[in-house]
Amino acid sequence: MCILDSIPATIRVCLVFVAILFAIRKRLSLGSAFLLGAFFLSLLFMMPLPNLLAAIGKAVVFPKTLSLATIVSLILILSHSMEQTGQMQRMLNAFKGLIGNPRLNLIVFPALIGLLPMPGGAVFSAPMVKQLGENSRLSGSQLSFINYWFRHIWEYWWPLYPGILLATVLADVNLALLVSVMAPLTIVSVSFGLMMLKQTRIDMDVRYPPRQSVKPFFVELLPILIVIIPGLMLGLWISRAAAPISIGKELGLIIALCLAIAWVGYKNHLQLSRLLKLSANRDMLKMVYMVFTILIFKEMLEGSGAVDLISDELIMLNIPLFIITIVLPFLVGLITGITVAFVGSTFPILAPLIHSLDPAASIMPYVMLAMACGFAGVLLSPLHLCLILSNEYFKADIKAVYRLLWLPCVGLMTISCIYFAGLQAFISP
Repeated sequence: MCILDSIPATIRVCLVFVAILFAIRKRLSLGSAFLLGAFFLSLLFMMPLPNLLAAIGKAVVFPKTLSLATIVSLILILSHSMEQTGQMQRMLNAFKGLIGNPRLNLIVFPALIGLLPMPGGAVFSAPMVKQLGENSRLSGSQLSFINYWFRHIWEYWWPLYPGILLATVLADVNLALLVSVMAPLTIVSVSFGLMMLKQTRIDMDVRYPPRQSVKPFFVELLPILIVIIPGLMLGLWISRAAAPISIGKELGLIIALCLAIAWVGYKNHLQLSRLLKLSANRDMLKMVYMVFTILIFKEMLEGSGAVDLISDELIMLNIPLFIITIVLPFLVGLITGITVAFVGSTFPILAPLIHSLDPAASIMPYVMLAMACGFAGVLLSPLHLCLILSNEYFKADIKAVYRLLWLPCVGLMTISCIYFAGLQAFISP
């Protein structure tokens, strides 16, 4: 018997997590960290070479992998094209004057930026928040909290975020159902953010001339509307009309993204050469690489037998599945500060575990709870790029920002636990 067989599978997978987190802390790219973790996992579980190669091949050619990589690429092309052509700035300028309430204006600008997933996107909305708050009684820490918190109110369900798309693949759940279940958390997030704002008095002299028409704003917002509304509807239609196509919903989103990018190019006279240059963006290539490596990691977990062994061990330890679903994503989110990191590393374990420990229940309540608690960890992480950039821009005291941040995050986790119980009662088989 090999000495590795005597080490519990849970311990061995924890060692893999430690290796991945160590690689991230040493500034290795997320994709390379997951690839390193995948090969370390294969060594700890003594995967035969044919099984290892089969797992890699299955992950690379899996239709869901290819469609997810395509969607992520197109989202980043759309995001970069709207930013570099100035359409995002025009959209924000067109919004000025539509709302006269200073408090609402403060939160809407970072929220609008949050509609497009951009690494470190909080720094893009920071100048608008600073301009609106320059004559207020708000401190730099309060402005940083507003900019940071409301920038992320959509990430629980917005289908343009890679973490949401990755969760649908790893947990094998319907995107439209996930969106509908997760969307109420945005209301919860906004409510807690406003609760923190009400504790301060906001007096502002900044006013914009009243705008008579909302048309300019919606014209600039059109690419995002094209993706969300026709994209989801077209995906549902393709799924039903062409049932053998396993990526029908993803195909609808791909078509809608291409239409949105084409519209941005047409409206802004964007030359094809410049659009192709955006397609070769380094950030986009890193994101696609990351998608492939996360799904390779997932296949390694399954192909090595690690998931089945962990399930058996946790059943023997009698650790409640509810607790595992809260703690595991929260800790990984807190340590990494990256949504796709906690989704990619914990969902391949959680999904089979849920089916083993609670086979009669719907997986959706657990997915919601894991996403909410994992994202609370991400928001509290000192490594979160948006938090770092926002604090730096506003010269904010990190302790003062955390004093504002911890209560909404605890509230979010508490409400998600209550919501979990409600979902189990209503949508379980």
